[in-house]
Amino acid sequence: MLVEDSRTFTAAVKTGLETLLGVSVEHCSSLAGLKALAETDPARFCLAVIDLNLPDAPNCQALDYVIAKDIPAIVFTGAFNDRTRLEVLSRDVLAYVPKHRPNAIDALIACVDQILDNAATRIMLVESDPALRIMISALLSRHQFAVSAVATADEALALLDCSGDIDVAVVNAGMDMSGFDLLRDIRMRHGAEKVRVIGMSETTDRMTGADFLVAGGDEFIHLPFLKEEFITRVTHVALIQRRIHALHRIAALDYLTDIFNRRHFFETGPRMVEQSMRRNAQSCIAIFDIDHFKRLNDTYGHEVGDLVLKAVAKRMKALVGDDHLLARLGGEEFGVLFNGLDIQEGFDFCERLRVDMANAKVIADDEELSITISIGLAVVSGDEAFDNYLNAADQFLYMAKHAGRNRTFSEISMLQSIAS
Repeated sequence: MLVEDSRTFTAAVKTGLETLLGVSVEHCSSLAGLKALAETDPARFCLAVIDLNLPDAPNCQALDYVIAKDIPAIVFTGAFNDRTRLEVLSRDVLAYVPKHRPNAIDALIACVDQILDNAATRIMLVESDPALRIMISALLSRHQFAVSAVATADEALALLDCSGDIDVAVVNAGMDMSGFDLLRDIRMRHGAEKVRVIGMSETTDRMTGADFLVAGGDEFIHLPFLKEEFITRVTHVALIQRRIHALHRIAALDYLTDIFNRRHFFETGPRMVEQSMRRNAQSCIAIFDIDHFKRLNDTYGHEVGDLVLKAVAKRMKALVGDDHLLARLGGEEFGVLFNGLDIQEGFDFCERLRVDMANAKVIADDEELSITISIGLAVVSGDEAFDNYLNAADQFLYMAKHAGRNRTFSEISMLQSIAS
């Protein structure tokens, strides 16, 4: 929602938001128009960009109306001084952009872009004080962050183990378990770049912040804080994390099939196994490859072979989804780490994959090709090296091929063979 009475600013802002950010913008130029726009369904607006002074609302009445409708607001105004700034901030707006500043339109568009991006960032707040936890959670939520709040370090570690989408942790360094200890455990369990960690403390010792950063923290905030400073620091860390995630995702993808590559599988797989064992959950690992792929390449050429690899990966990705880890390990060989499935559930899943692939047709050079896959499946149990699980699955894959291909082989298959 854009609430602005200047035609010049309206045209520039509306065009910029729609063309650069791809968002839909509805405009009004008065308080009366605002009420007509918002009265029916205010929930359809995720954000309002609003001028403070309108012809029929010279004293922030339009801003008060938007806030009363629970629409997050950015103030974009020409009348701005210290008194106005304090008045605006007292109304709990997300940001303010003075029109007279250089590149004001660009600054406004960047501000909107940042706030919309916040919705894709999940923050874990670790704070034992209920009142402070509620206040900070509300502040972060107001700025569109997805927030999960916990009271203890144990709850924080459990949440991180069961959830793979925490981007930033905001941790009080003076909890029952030291924030330094929690930072250490986060880094040990999840690596140096999976989660950004922001510390905060009421201590007057300035070395606490420095020590937290030296220990591997990404930012430190002294309590009590200014809301502007707190949100700015959190937003900055979240932006860095999104950029790191984007770079990691590029590095983690296989160039041909657009699924995860071998490197990512070997980096992420062991961590997933550790987390699964800490939850006392079961998991298993499968290796599958495309039957007679060399013959297909020799017959149709490598271009057709690449088309087949892409088609198989796309179909497998759709079937496996995001709950499990799928990667191309090399050539025509793929790996799947089934998160939370025991060996029987993993075997049933593999059979569905195999049957689905056998029933599908791959179109290459206007010709339908029938593709089958062989699968080896091994259980993940005990404290072993990740390579050991893969080697076991690879041995079962060899047995599947030796038994005639287009089948799943595991310890279940061996028991069934013995029983028969």
